[in-house]
Amino acid sequence: MTEGPTPTAAAQLPAQSPPVDPAQPGAAVDKVPAPGRISWWRGDGGEGARRNLALVGVLAVLVVIGALTRSDLYSNPDWVWGNVLSILKLAAVVGVVTVGMTFVIIGGGIDLSVGAIVALAGVWCTTVATQSYGAGGMIFSALTVGLAVGVVNGLLISYGRLVPFIATLAMLVAARGLAAEISDKQTQVSGNTFINGLASNELFGIPLLVYILAAVVAAGWVLLNRTTFGRRTVAVGGNPEAARLAGINVRRHTVLLYALSGLCCGIAAIMLTAQANSAQAAMANLYELDAIAAAIIGGTLLSGGRGTIIGSLLGVVIFATITNLFAINGLSTEAQNMVKGGIIVAAVLVQQVQFRSLTQFLGRNRLTTT
Repeated sequence: MTEGPTPTAAAQLPAQSPPVDPAQPGAAVDKVPAPGRISWWRGDGGEGARRNLALVGVLAVLVVIGALTRSDLYSNPDWVWGNVLSILKLAAVVGVVTVGMTFVIIGGGIDLSVGAIVALAGVWCTTVATQSYGAGGMIFSALTVGLAVGVVNGLLISYGRLVPFIATLAMLVAARGLAAEISDKQTQVSGNTFINGLASNELFGIPLLVYILAAVVAAGWVLLNRTTFGRRTVAVGGNPEAARLAGINVRRHTVLLYALSGLCCGIAAIMLTAQANSAQAAMANLYELDAIAAAIIGGTLLSGGRGTIIGSLLGVVIFATITNLFAINGLSTEAQNMVKGGIIVAAVLVQQVQFRSLTQFLGRNRLTTT
C-alpha cells in the first residue's frame, strides 16, 4: 500500500494556482503587457524619410557655406534665383542617368557603361543622315540606341552569366569605340533648332531641361513605388533566389532593368546634345561615377534591395551644388573631386552602420516576438 506524502514533503511541493477563466474580466491573461510598438518615424518605414531629411539638411549647410563665403552674391535675390536654375540645369542630365542607375543598383546590378551609352546615342542622333529626318528622327534614334545597348547589357548579364561589372565595363569600351568610329573622332554639330532649344528655352521662367528631369523622376518614382515592376526590382535585388522561388522571372527582369537604364541614357543624350549643340565620342565622360555616387548618397545600397528615387535626386542636386559652390569661389576641380570622394566614402560607411544596426534591431525584435 502506497503511503501519501508526508506533511514535510507536502509543504515543499509548489503551490498550484487556481484555474483562470480567460472570459472573466480581470483575469491574469488580461494583465500580460502587450509588446511595445515602434512609431513609423522610428521604424523601418520612416528610414527613407529620415535619410531624405538629412540630405535636405546637407543642402541647407551648403547654402549657408555659400552665403558665408560669397555674401556679395547671395545678397542679390535675382542672382540667387538664377544660380538655383543653373544648379538644376547642371543636375538635369546626370539626374536622368541616375534614375536608371538607381533601378539597376536596387536590382542588384551595376552599370559602368551609362556615359558611353550617352555618347553613342548622342553621336548617332547627330549624324547628317539622322538629322535629315528632323527632331523626331533624332529623338527616336537616341532612344532606340540607348534601349538597344541596355538590352544587350541585360542579355549578357542574365543569359550570358557575365558579372555586371565585367559586362558593362566591356560595353563602356565598345560603345566609346563605336561612337568614335561613327563620328570619325570629330565633333558633330546639331543644326536642329527644336533640339537645341531644349536647353535655351524656358517655360514660366524654368528651363525645359528641368521639366524633363522632373518628368523622368516622377515616372521613376511611380514605377518603383506603385507598380509590380518596382516591387519585383526590390525583391530581385534583395534575394534573387527567393524572388525566383516566388515566381519572378529574374533573368527577364534583369534585362528590363538594364533596358530601362539604357532608355534613360538615350533621354540624357538628347538633353546633353541640346546643351552643347553638338555631340562627340568623349561626351558624358565619367557620368557613370557621378550617377553611382549620387545613388549611394541618396541611400541606395550597393548590394541591392533598397533605394529611393527622391534620395538619388537629392544626391544629384548635392553634387551639383558642390560643383557650383567651388566654381563661384574659384576653387580647383582637383579639390572638388577630393571632396566628392570623401563624401562617397562617408556615405558608404554610414550605410554600413545603418544596415548593421537595422539587422541587429530586426534580430532582437524577432527574438522578442518569439
